[in-house]
Amino acid sequence: MAGFLKGYRRESVLAPLFKMLEATFDLFVPLVMADIVNVGIAAQDLHYILVRCGILLLLAFIGLTCSLTAQYFSAKAAVGYSTALRHALFEHIQKLSFSEMDTLGTSTLITRMTSDVNQVQSGLNLFLRLFLRSPFVVVGAMVMAFTVNPRAAGIFVVVIPLLSVVVFGIMVVTRPLYRTVQTRLDRVLGLTRENLTGVRVVRAFDKEKTEVDRFESANDLLTRMQLHVGHISALMSPLTYVLINIAIVALLYVGSIEINVGGMASGDVIALVNYMNQILVELVKLATLIVQISKALACAGRVQAVLDTQPGMQFPQSLAGEADPAARDHAVRFDHVGLTYAGAGAPSLTDITFTARRGETIGVIGGTGSGKSSLVNLIPRFYDATEGTVEIFGRPAAAYPREALRSKVSVVMQKAQLFGGTIRSNLLWGNKDATDEQLWAALETAQAAEFVKAKPLGLDEPVEQGGRNLSGGQKQRLTIARALVGKPEILILDDSASALDYATDAALRKALAALPGELTVFIVSQRAASLQHADQILVLDDGHLVGRGTHDQLRQSCPVYEEIYESQFKKGEQRK
Repeated sequence: MAGFLKGYRRESVLAPLFKMLEATFDLFVPLVMADIVNVGIAAQDLHYILVRCGILLLLAFIGLTCSLTAQYFSAKAAVGYSTALRHALFEHIQKLSFSEMDTLGTSTLITRMTSDVNQVQSGLNLFLRLFLRSPFVVVGAMVMAFTVNPRAAGIFVVVIPLLSVVVFGIMVVTRPLYRTVQTRLDRVLGLTRENLTGVRVVRAFDKEKTEVDRFESANDLLTRMQLHVGHISALMSPLTYVLINIAIVALLYVGSIEINVGGMASGDVIALVNYMNQILVELVKLATLIVQISKALACAGRVQAVLDTQPGMQFPQSLAGEADPAARDHAVRFDHVGLTYAGAGAPSLTDITFTARRGETIGVIGGTGSGKSSLVNLIPRFYDATEGTVEIFGRPAAAYPREALRSKVSVVMQKAQLFGGTIRSNLLWGNKDATDEQLWAALETAQAAEFVKAKPLGLDEPVEQGGRNLSGGQKQRLTIARALVGKPEILILDDSASALDYATDAALRKALAALPGELTVFIVSQRAASLQHADQILVLDDGHLVGRGTHDQLRQSCPVYEEIYESQFKKGEQRK
């Protein structure tokens, strides 16, 4: 991850350099103070005192200038680093397949792109400003103390290692605990996201108390861990203050003896106490730095874990192999295909075999959890089949470059997803170079032109994030139009007309059938009425293909299809 600092090497060097310059000037302050006491005050020389006070002001001004310069460079490097890291992380996540996304989880990825990267940024900022300054002041104060009085400086030699043991010992203990805190934060964010997106379901089943209890349980675990880490980290300040104050008492004791025997002046004692206080301040800063660095390193490890997650799906740079001449009119062919999701105990699809020809409409039907979406997700290669082969236009799906495959196959997901912007900007996802005429043609086919024309701004009507200002049916029709803008050769409607009424659904299917060319359409639905005119219907049950044929054929030969049909038609007629 250090490579993301590549463009900020100059700032990464200048920030600690200016901090060291500031520290150097700070180390001269106690000597000037000792001079004022030993010479100016002892001789009652006001002019000497004022000159030395002017030197103190000059040192303060130079130190402030160096400090501000260091702050600027460290902030620039830290912000630039985190920006590059976020870009790289986001770009890497876009390369991950659905399998890796399922394994990592959405909530943890959001945490790592926001909270974790922010912690890394803060840690880097502090590191650049203090990682040289604090040790430099600690060692420098000890060296300067030896120039004042070697015997009294021996106290520094004893105290500094003790302080180092306290500071670094606490760092070693807290670092793994901060990693646990971030993991538990993932859990809290996951529950929060789940409840916000599913709030209607929670209320519909009167499960508010259950969900509140789940959240409070996870939040209590996070709180207890944060308190535990906080208690350990909080030991650092009192322990360092105790050691420093004991050292100051020892300095005063040794100093009084030295003054009595004439070994040092009273101003020298003030200088030594100042150096000890400087060490105290710097060690407190170092303690803060170490706590922040511990958090940052834990968060950096979590970010690195995402960056180290390699996409399990590789795409070739160019189209590989030759198409099978015998499959010239085949759009999609499944040959004994099976699919088992990562971490799943049982396969979601088992031994699926069928062929969809160019220009055909293929219906996919089955109960909830039967594997309908899993089947169609193999066509654009959102997942790779764990058994058998999936062929697109006579070639294995894995032989296509990503862009080539996704340009041939357009998918309208179960959940209609729109992005903040305008209707036009959302439609242009299908083809960024599409003209207004092409956009309106896609809207006409998707049965969305009427409500878009009714909008005051038409194609430029604003769309809120997630399409919140549109109804479920409007969102579904716009996502269908977006898929059609790209002029795909295979169109997959994954239960994407569930919010449409039967008349609109029928008009949509009629419009799709009337499109020029040989568009192959896969319609996933739980409505038998939406599929009964399909050229071929695939009936799935618990991941198995239990029926394949036309509507009339399946009513005679497939009990599962007949049961679905009767539950939607005949029972409804009997109730009437």
